[in-house]
Amino acid sequence: MLPAPVPDRRVIEGRYLRLEPMSAVHVADLYQCATGANAEGLHRYLFEVPPGSEAELGAWVAARADAKDPLFFACRDLGSGRVTGRQALMRITPENGVIEIGSILWGPAMARTRLATEALYLMAAYVFDELGYRRFEWKCNALNEPSRRAALRFGFQFEGVFRQHMWVKGGNRDTAWFAMTDGDWPALRAGYVRWLQRANFDEAGRQRTTLGACVESG
Repeated sequence: MLPAPVPDRRVIEGRYLRLEPMSAVHVADLYQCATGANAEGLHRYLFEVPPGSEAELGAWVAARADAKDPLFFACRDLGSGRVTGRQALMRITPENGVIEIGSILWGPAMARTRLATEALYLMAAYVFDELGYRRFEWKCNALNEPSRRAALRFGFQFEGVFRQHMWVKGGNRDTAWFAMTDGDWPALRAGYVRWLQRANFDEAGRQRTTLGACVESG
């Protein structure tokens, strides 16, 4: 039934990771995620540049901590206890049941691991199962091949490229659009649940079966 509820600032618990409403308590860990040898690469396709100091990042977080759209979450690794990244729900349109995940910065300890996959799963489950949205979107710079591959792996379907969609950091951005719907979600959810089982990982945390195979086996 539309309109769908507006997402709120709440903790979302997972098996390996917890999503927490972003606040000042996360700044120190987020600064470690956002800086280092690959800082430029992490920020290449984001709207912001790498923070020059922890205080600068603290001001950035403070300006967004109470915002409702985008609604930011910090990603806490339950194994280490450290925050390893951030993501946001944004372009929230309750009247149409449409919502987007974006402003993703998954640090080196999180990117391309089960933490990143669970972070996406927890957000999708919240959007579809608890809030009742009809459509969950992923958008990225059309040149961002890792993001495009990630969207497809996570189960989003490619819907096209919006040419000359934005002007970002002094240059043109063509935007690739991906989405999953509430009709797609039951099969995807079952695949995520199978993939995230502890038995699917070896002692080094490497997957035994791919997410795609887990979805297909359902």
